[in-house]
Amino acid sequence: MFRGKFTRILMVLVVLSLALSVVQCGPKPKEAAPAVLTMNLGSEPPTLDPALASDTTSVFCDKQLFLGLTALEKDTPNVIPELATEWSVSDDGLVWTFKMRDDVKWVNYNPESKETEEVGTVNAHDVVYGVKRTINPETASNYAYVLYIIKGGQAANTGEGSLDDVGVKAVDDYTVEFTLESPAGYFPAIAGMWVARPQPQAAIEEHGEQWFEPGNIVTNGPYMLESWEHEVSLVMVKNPKYYDAANVQIERIEAVTVVEDFTEMAMYENNELDVTGGDAGWGPPLEDMDRIKADPEMSKELKITPRLCTYFYGFVNTKPPFDNHLVRKAFSAAIDRQSIVDNVMKGGQIPAIHLACPGIFGAPPADEVGIKSDPEQAKAWLAEAGYPDGEGLGEIVLMHNVSEAHAKVAQAVAAMWEETLGVDVTIETQEWKVYLQTLNKNTPVEDVPHVYRMGWCADYPDENNWVHEVMNSSAGANRPRRGCVDPNCGEVQPTKFDELTVQGAVEQDPEKRKEIYREAERILIEEETAIVPIYHYTFVTMTKPWVTVRYNAATGGDPIKDWRIDVEAKSAATGQ
Repeated sequence: MFRGKFTRILMVLVVLSLALSVVQCGPKPKEAAPAVLTMNLGSEPPTLDPALASDTTSVFCDKQLFLGLTALEKDTPNVIPELATEWSVSDDGLVWTFKMRDDVKWVNYNPESKETEEVGTVNAHDVVYGVKRTINPETASNYAYVLYIIKGGQAANTGEGSLDDVGVKAVDDYTVEFTLESPAGYFPAIAGMWVARPQPQAAIEEHGEQWFEPGNIVTNGPYMLESWEHEVSLVMVKNPKYYDAANVQIERIEAVTVVEDFTEMAMYENNELDVTGGDAGWGPPLEDMDRIKADPEMSKELKITPRLCTYFYGFVNTKPPFDNHLVRKAFSAAIDRQSIVDNVMKGGQIPAIHLACPGIFGAPPADEVGIKSDPEQAKAWLAEAGYPDGEGLGEIVLMHNVSEAHAKVAQAVAAMWEETLGVDVTIETQEWKVYLQTLNKNTPVEDVPHVYRMGWCADYPDENNWVHEVMNSSAGANRPRRGCVDPNCGEVQPTKFDELTVQGAVEQDPEKRKEIYREAERILIEEETAIVPIYHYTFVTMTKPWVTVRYNAATGGDPIKDWRIDVEAKSAATGQ
């Protein structure tokens, strides 16, 4: 009896053991697929260093990796908190104080082990370091001039003052204070720009110029850098230590750096890309716009929205024959902007005759300022300048960075100039990083083109960001070489335009500021004609149906942390 009972118990145990073994060795539950966004940056980012970024591609990446004191709303140009929780300004408008949150971590991501290490908490001292590093002339930031509004910023950046005297200090670990040169109600927007963001001092000092490469870089934003195969691809992954990580759905951003828009479109149609266009990357090729609009499915994926950017051509004002303002006026009046928008771009762009676009505070009212298309007037101005029917002008070099869209615009403009003015136009192209160096105001004048393509997108929604920080002969990049005493721009003599932009920056009456900026734009476009505005941008994008939420911020830096992907729908459509 005992033996039989024992045998039955043993058999039960064996059966249970086998069953457990089957359960343990059977197929594991399928893990949910990660939300992966595939996109195109459109070009190789020249840098990921916030102090050195000056192009939309670099800034787009930096805004995923680093946080600022403030940010701009996704759908409006209103300033909202990011690292800051609140801010205040003194009665005289000169001292701004920002209180910071204390739960934002610096992190270092190891691409090999896939581990994320906390390396400290972001604090006011990091903001001070970042601002002063951008201003430090040894950093050689092309965007340091944006911080000249901070007391002592310009003096320190030009070597005429000390970094110790720059008006930024940590009141305590989580309070940072800025003292300005003059009142500026728009300063909270500047405080959130990439050049004013906290920077990781220890990583920068340890790794030098390689500090922003994978494995070295220390960041604090919603994403971290996993890999960067230069000229090919860049991958960012979700930061698990990000203070709002629970609300970030997209776990990987897999970006290629394809410079041809037709290649990007082919990849999109082959489901290799989830999106095209936006703040980084190209929109659909111009040749495909009619096809896309006529297609019942693709037309639903096409979206055109306003963008606070202006596409323009700049004249090198010290390079003959464009050292003559009448020549510049003639070339401006010979461009039919409406034709370019309707027949070349086809993306709902707005023809532009002044620099700042609609939606920017202080931008001139439509059609009140600028040079409109007028072929007969163009011929008359050219003849008055001493070049009737283009005689004696010689070869004119028009340069743009590599892009099919830029090439199409250049070909159209060159044809207009050749037909109206009788000039011989040669079009040249350069890769973006090289192009920026070529257009530097200190490049020997014989090495720069006569005319170049450029665009400007709002850093913050105020005319100061356009006429002063872009076009003032002393404050900005000054690619047109305005006010330069010699061809190589070794010395600058400020003009009436320059004086007005300085006046507009400090004027406290909003209506008077508008009047000042209107006159500044008039002088820039109608009298000096330093540049030729061509059109105000739109976002022309394609988005797959499984990208259920996509924001293209009007002021740039598409916030991928706020986007959403239907992973199951993407898997079903792509077979992944």
